Amino acid sequence: MNKYERLKNELETTGTGKMKAFGTSMLPILKSGTLLTFIKAPEYAIGDIVFCKVKGRYIDAHKVIKKDTNKGCLIANNHGYENGWTKVIYGKVIAGEFENRMIYKKD
Repeated sequence: MNKYERLKNELETTGTGKMKAFGTSMLPILKSGTLLTFIKAPEYAIGDIVFCKVKGRYIDAHKVIKKDTNKGCLIANNHGYENGWTKVIYGKVIAGEFENRMIYKKD
């Protein structure tokens, strides 16, 4: 089971989960190697950093930038690249730790 399937299962069973995210697509909000804490939510808002599936591909930490009642949520990185629309969101980031320091926190 890969890290995405493990996190998806944790969110579905317990409503919370953790996973490290790598890459530079969310700089300066998140650094590569940040340990993210996710929660499953009844609804997701513009600005939420989410774990989702877009066009059959897992996206572990990109933002909701638009919402549409028919299309779902438009997902993009922090540099303007749009991944696409999805209705499949597993959870949102509520905290990010890097080198044992909190670098991101959202209520």
